[in-house]
Amino acid sequence: MKRGWLMMLITFNLLVLAVLVFVYPHLMVSPGAVVVAHGEIATDCFACHAPLLGASSARCVSCHALPDIGVRTSKGVPLVKKTVKTSFHQDLTEQDCMACHVDHQGPKLTQRSRKPFSHALLKLAVREQCQSCHKLPTDSLHRQVTGNCTQCHSQTAWKPATFDHDKYFLLDKDHNTQCETCHLKNDYKRYTCYGCHEHTPAKILAEHQEEGIRDFENCVECHRSADDEPQNRGSDKPGGKIRKKERD
Repeated sequence: MKRGWLMMLITFNLLVLAVLVFVYPHLMVSPGAVVVAHGEIATDCFACHAPLLGASSARCVSCHALPDIGVRTSKGVPLVKKTVKTSFHQDLTEQDCMACHVDHQGPKLTQRSRKPFSHALLKLAVREQCQSCHKLPTDSLHRQVTGNCTQCHSQTAWKPATFDHDKYFLLDKDHNTQCETCHLKNDYKRYTCYGCHEHTPAKILAEHQEEGIRDFENCVECHRSADDEPQNRGSDKPGGKIRKKERD
């Protein structure tokens, strides 16, 4: 008799558990409130989740068609202000919504699953079209720069930049200074050495005339680093370009 009651109790508990899991799962396992936009389906877990398998991207795109993202709502209502930044969804290599999106705003269970956007999710052809999502920088340096952002920046982080100044001039010893020391008035296409060296072209004229050099405005053509003694000016040394006398 006792065994029969025990089996009935176990069966009843399992039925209650099954009802809670499959009918009211949000009461048991919800990691937090959903985002405001999904408030209407907050209690309909299977609108987004496959039973026992988790969230499904296929269920996301059943409401959020990729061509419509940023253009119209999931109900087909056109957006007053189209969101250009979201157009990249059409250029994703695969439909893995959970790679970026976490619907529940729980305090702990979902925080660790939040991931920064990975540019590896984009098709190769659009990975370098930065301005399609990002605003162009307006600072004095970038206003004069044209071309591909990846010349100086990686897709992992905007800072630090990967610009290789050593390709033009090695910032060693006393030359490891602020940009404005050599680039006046935020003009990064031009530079001057006179702020520290001799101060006027006239004072270095004599030395360069001895070497047969008439055009000495482009200092870094010959002087490529602080280690610029005459014996180090060969093409295979830090001093840089071979001087006229050394070529003869």
